[in-house]
Amino acid sequence: MIMESTQISQSIDARGSACPGPLMELIKAVRSAEVGSFIELFTSEKGSASDVPSWLNKVGQKLVDIEELSDHWRIIVQKVK
Repeated sequence: MIMESTQISQSIDARGSACPGPLMELIKAVRSAEVGSFIELFTSEKGSASDVPSWLNKVGQKLVDIEELSDHWRIIVQKVK
C-alpha cells in the first residue's frame, strides 16, 4: 500500500502492450527520472507482475506497491539511485 504523501511524477499506461513492452517502457522512464521520483505503471500483461519486481531487484530500484485490479496491475516504483 502506498502512502498518501507519495506523489507520482510519471504515469505509464501500457495496458494492451505485450511482454516485454511494459517493462521496456518502465526501464526508459526510470532512466530519465530524477532520484526520489515515483513512477506508476499500468499493465495488463500478467508477466509484468513478476518481471518488474525481478528487474527492480536486479538494478537496485525500489518496488513501492503492486496491486492487481480487475483487468490489470498497477505497479509503483521509486527511483532510489
